Amino acid sequence: MRRCRVVRMEQLYRLIGSDMAAVDAVIRQRLHSEVVLVRQVAEYIVQSGGKRLRPALVLLSAGAMAYRGAHHHELAAVVEFIHTATLLHDDVVDGSDLRRGRETANAMFGNSASVLVGDFLYSRAFQMMVTVNDMRIMRVLSDATNVIAEGEVLQLMNCHDAGIDEDGYLQVIRYKTAKLFEAAAQLGAIIGGGAAVVEQGMATYGLHLGTAFQLIDDVLDYSGAELETGKHLGDDLAEGKPTLPLIFVLRNGNPEQAACVRRAIQTGGRDDFPEVLAAIRETGALDYARQKAQVEAELAEAALDVVPASQYKDSLLELCLFAVARNY
Repeated sequence: MRRCRVVRMEQLYRLIGSDMAAVDAVIRQRLHSEVVLVRQVAEYIVQSGGKRLRPALVLLSAGAMAYRGAHHHELAAVVEFIHTATLLHDDVVDGSDLRRGRETANAMFGNSASVLVGDFLYSRAFQMMVTVNDMRIMRVLSDATNVIAEGEVLQLMNCHDAGIDEDGYLQVIRYKTAKLFEAAAQLGAIIGGGAAVVEQGMATYGLHLGTAFQLIDDVLDYSGAELETGKHLGDDLAEGKPTLPLIFVLRNGNPEQAACVRRAIQTGGRDDFPEVLAAIRETGALDYARQKAQVEAELAEAALDVVPASQYKDSLLELCLFAVARNY
């Protein structure tokens, strides 16, 4: 994998700036509802920032196929709506009150409104994807949505379970996070008429990129700055989520460190956070998780070998660097 300068999102998006503006216009148009509360909640969460990484994947993968139509704007917005719906539901399930440096929608409008508007965004996404009139695209997106829902339930089942191993953890993030990355990258290849081997390469790229991205998210929960991540440090621990840094300590820490982490997972909360953080640092758990993310990013990069050279492919490769090197 190429070693790197720091990669910023603004640099990556320069190539697709006009396309991203077109996607934002589609999002604003498609958010319209006669129901005032739907508009308020949906606009609050969609306009609250975020990396827009998943819609960018649709645009970049379509660009790498030299696609010249307009369906990629609609599909990028579909992917963003699906992602936003999962955030609305996630924050209710997790009881979160901070995302992207702002109060969560459930903190602002209540749990019921957040769940119902999440449902609205899911259904609006399906209305939009129908307009593309391509059953393969429908299949990719409907399958992805189903797998994401399974991942949400798997994560819920795993909360407060200190017996989850690394394979079980990776299954959750591949379902819950990486699946939408996979779908986003694959969509561009489909509408761009890519050969089957290229389409599979794009899908594999998205899967590994999304896995790397989530691994670093879990690292940042114990090492990031709240101002940059937009989330409270230690949120995963407070919710009893057995993420990779904790699993590593359970497997490699001394008996006292392992017992501390096990107790923290089982009880949740932040009371044990200083001791858990010390154990994570002393065992090298964050370095291990970063190394796993690096491996996933290298697999993503290798998957693009079948994609023709272009500026769009270069940006997809740069995303592999960003996924691992980022601090937000």
